[in-house]
Amino acid sequence: MDEELPYAGLQVLDASQGIAGPHCGMLLAQHGADVIKMEPPHGDWMRQSGKQYGDQTASSLNFSRGKRSIALDLKTPEGLDLAQALAKRCDVLLENFRPGVMARYGLDYESVRKDNADVVYASTLGFGDRGPESDRPVTDMVMQGYSGWMHMNRDRGGTPHRADMPAIDVMTGLYGFQAVSAALYRHARTGKGAHVEVNMMEAAGAFQAAKIIESHLEQGVPQPLGAPIGTYPTADGFINLNARQNHKFAGLCEIVGHEEWMDDPRFATPEARVAHGPDLAVALAEVLSTRPTAEWAEGLRSHDIIHTKINTYDDYLSSEQTAAMGTVAWIDHPDIGRLPMHNIPGTPRLHQGDLAATAPHIGEHTREICRTLDLDDAAIDALRDNGAIEIYGEDMHTD
Repeated sequence: MDEELPYAGLQVLDASQGIAGPHCGMLLAQHGADVIKMEPPHGDWMRQSGKQYGDQTASSLNFSRGKRSIALDLKTPEGLDLAQALAKRCDVLLENFRPGVMARYGLDYESVRKDNADVVYASTLGFGDRGPESDRPVTDMVMQGYSGWMHMNRDRGGTPHRADMPAIDVMTGLYGFQAVSAALYRHARTGKGAHVEVNMMEAAGAFQAAKIIESHLEQGVPQPLGAPIGTYPTADGFINLNARQNHKFAGLCEIVGHEEWMDDPRFATPEARVAHGPDLAVALAEVLSTRPTAEWAEGLRSHDIIHTKINTYDDYLSSEQTAAMGTVAWIDHPDIGRLPMHNIPGTPRLHQGDLAATAPHIGEHTREICRTLDLDDAAIDALRDNGAIEIYGEDMHTD
């Protein structure tokens, strides 16, 4: 562990599953915390979300990195005892279950604080802990629809679209990390613990706050920032551009060979271009589709017009800019192969062999964590044999 990292020595019990809570735990680990991932014997459900590589998926490889895993069956008395023992000694506890679930196991905030008064206890919820929707099961897709995200992300035909990644889960984890960090700073000043709560609904709304204000002020029909702004097909892909200012639009007209557009009443002023945005979009798409992206990019760059090629992830990974910044570390995984592990802004760059770049197997650290609870190997073997724990690489208990 790098003693220079801000959370070096911090003990975190991550009882959360999925993405939002585990993302918060991963960020704590990247900043030096010792994060114990407490998961059921079959593993966190994100280990079954998407294509599986043994007991890993792309999500688990990312959101569990830097953590140690202990696999416990909380439905057994012995497994529950171990979980409660870990809760008594942690500095931070993360959970993201529906209201009331942790209380059934004596792991809710009120129970934990009795023996661990200064714990920072962080709950991540879907809709929150009260209200008519509080018990609803929530996924990222549900919240993209509920929060207005998909309504904002409509195509030109008006059809709402989901971002094909767990965007709201990820941002909720960021807000959770922010809340935990603030609570830890308060603890450093006052010695007091705290119960902090974040939920996906509020995270999605906070992220979109400016658009929500805009929608309210403009009666649900926000005005375009200008035109032309958008994504256009080229001969070999797509390109984004923003040429809404008069001098930028004049440059664009020159590049595409239609200087007459500057005198066209439909396009001659910023206001006219907004009013006739669909006509301008059709005209631009027709021209831009005739030549490759790189050719258009060269001209746009020469006129300092904001633009970018629409990259694939492979394009992003192989770009000269990501290489220059050291944005991605290529890590050799012993079971899966070479993986691109993205660095976290503000943290040290990852490297081969770094715990921060490695995601644990289910129960990979069960034995070593049990030893820290003053259990000898015989006692640990007994717990394994009766199904209270699972230990990766050893004979696994099955029902």
